[in-house]
Amino acid sequence: MEDTSPTTTGRGGPVWGIACEDLNATVVEWPGGGGPPEHVNAERDIVLVVVSGSVELALDGEPRTLSAGEVAVIPKGSTRRIVAGPEGVRYVTVHRRREGLTIEPLSATGGG
Repeated sequence: MEDTSPTTTGRGGPVWGIACEDLNATVVEWPGGGGPPEHVNAERDIVLVVVSGSVELALDGEPRTLSAGEVAVIPKGSTRRIVAGPEGVRYVTVHRRREGLTIEPLSATGGG
């Protein structure tokens, strides 16, 4: 049986994930002060659950601090910035499953 326990990479980012027919779940870790670049996800609402540490979550410029055990819903279309607290953070995100990427041929008139 494959070991799917979360592990610390030291660099930050996803460390474990799972998907079923309806949902994706990912465990993410960031060292103190780390986090992904500010961005907008126009596709899905996301639930974020802080497992350990703390994080400053800014949604559309409105910051709030979340600690272990706290939950936030990140609405699709919102601008978000996630910055790990001084001790780092481990959180879980859950959202509706994304479809896999597909490659479609260019149409004869579509150019390329």
